[in-house]
Amino acid sequence: MNLDNIEAIIFDLGGVLINLNYQTTIDQFTELGINNFESLYSKKQQSNLFDDYETGQISSQGFINTLLKHLPQGTSPNQVVSAWNSMILNIPNSSIKLLDKLSSKYRLFMLSNTNDIHFQKVYNEWMKTTDREPKSYFEKIYLSQEIGMRKPNPEIFKHVCEEQNLNASTTLFIDDSIQHIEGAKSIGLNVHHLSNITSLDSLFS
Repeated sequence: MNLDNIEAIIFDLGGVLINLNYQTTIDQFTELGINNFESLYSKKQQSNLFDDYETGQISSQGFINTLLKHLPQGTSPNQVVSAWNSMILNIPNSSIKLLDKLSSKYRLFMLSNTNDIHFQKVYNEWMKTTDREPKSYFEKIYLSQEIGMRKPNPEIFKHVCEEQNLNASTTLFIDDSIQHIEGAKSIGLNVHHLSNITSLDSLFS
C-alpha cells in the first residue's frame, strides 16, 4: 500500500491493536448453559442485545440481567462478566511501539465497536503493556457505546471525519472485519483489511 498521501490513520481496536479470541467467549457461555450463543454473537454478526449494548442503549447491568435469563438459575453476574471478557487477550508490545512510531508522522485515532465491560478489561490489559493510558496515543478515541453508532454504518465514519476535519482521501482505516472495511470504503476512506494482527507492523515497514 502506498502511504505517501496518508495524513491520518483510524485504527480498529480488537484484532488490530489487541488480540481477541471470539471462540473462547462462545465456549464459556456454552459451558454456562447457552447452547446457541454462537447464533447470538460472532465476529460477523450479533443479535439486537449486543448491538443495543454496544451503542449504549442498555446498561451493563441490563445486559448482564438479560443474559442471566438465558442461563441456569444460580449463575452469577461475575460468571457472565468473566465469560464475556474471556475473548479479550493481550496487547502486544509491538502495537504500542508502532503507535509510538507513527504518532510523529500521522494523526492517529481509534474507532471501536465496544461496550463498558469490554473496555474496562481492555484498559486493564493495555496498562499491563505500557504505563501510558490508551487516550495518550490518539487524538481521540471513538467508542460505539459513547456515540450511539456502530461500524459498519457509514454514518459513524462520516461522524469521525467531520468532527476531526479529516479528508477521506488522505485518511487510512485499518480493521480486521471485512464488513467494517466495506462501510469505510463507501465514504471514500482508504482501507486495509488486516488478516492477522502480526502483519500490522509490515504494513508500515
